[in-house]
Amino acid sequence: MTSDDLEAARRALPDLLSGIEQYYDAVPRSAARVEDFGPLTLFVRDGEGWPYYARPTLGHSGPAATAEDVRRVLARQRELDQPQAFEWVAEHDPQLRAAVEEAGLTVHEHPLLVLGPDDEPAGATPASPEGVEVRILAADAPELASAVAVPHLAFGEPGTATGTAGLDELAVAAREAAADGSAARVAGRITAGRTVLAAAVQDGSVLCAGQHNPVGQVTEVAGVGTLPSARRQGLGLAVTAALVAHARANGVRTVFLSAADEDVARIYRRAGFRPFATALIAEPARNGA
Repeated sequence: MTSDDLEAARRALPDLLSGIEQYYDAVPRSAARVEDFGPLTLFVRDGEGWPYYARPTLGHSGPAATAEDVRRVLARQRELDQPQAFEWVAEHDPQLRAAVEEAGLTVHEHPLLVLGPDDEPAGATPASPEGVEVRILAADAPELASAVAVPHLAFGEPGTATGTAGLDELAVAAREAAADGSAARVAGRITAGRTVLAAAVQDGSVLCAGQHNPVGQVTEVAGVGTLPSARRQGLGLAVTAALVAHARANGVRTVFLSAADEDVARIYRRAGFRPFATALIAEPARNGA
């Protein structure tokens, strides 16, 4: 989709960008402390779990962030031994990109897609392959650890092509998720109503999983990943459809997600999501990049 198409979509849905910005600010606050850097906010996770990031301060009305502001946050992230990472929506804070690049970070673009309040998911829920059941998992589901682990294996082999990691690797990863507390943390979030986890299960094995994390009437579908050896069966689309159906059945009006790239975005468009904006992630350049 061209930049003109994206702009037309945003004009047609003027409140979505503001609602998504409020969501991005609200989500980390349940598990992080907040450090104020003027035009930038740093979220620092309390306890174990996936680390957070810095992003533009919600509602900031002063001067835009400069490279020096970014460097101050980077210094604090290094001091805390946290990843040096910024995340934001390009169309909401277009000037931040120049500042983070001047500070030496590399910016990665990801399509941001949305199902707004007046949008309907595309068609019926896709049929799962024979023997595969897609369901929402309870906090005490026996498949929970595997459902937490499978997206990590998926992201370790990015892309949409069939990969090598299979059930043996999943068994190891699931044991690690149980041992390091990852599964327990997700179970706690499910119990608290902060996370909804869906999985495609065949013969007791999780082949694909993903989650949505509601805040009021907005939620983000995140972490949808298929076991690399089980790709090309429509499992990611089926899990996404289940998450959207759950969200809408429970009062959520806006569902959004960010895709790794355009190939992945095409899958989500089949579920009715429309391109809306661009999610940006800035981090130090990888060695050899």
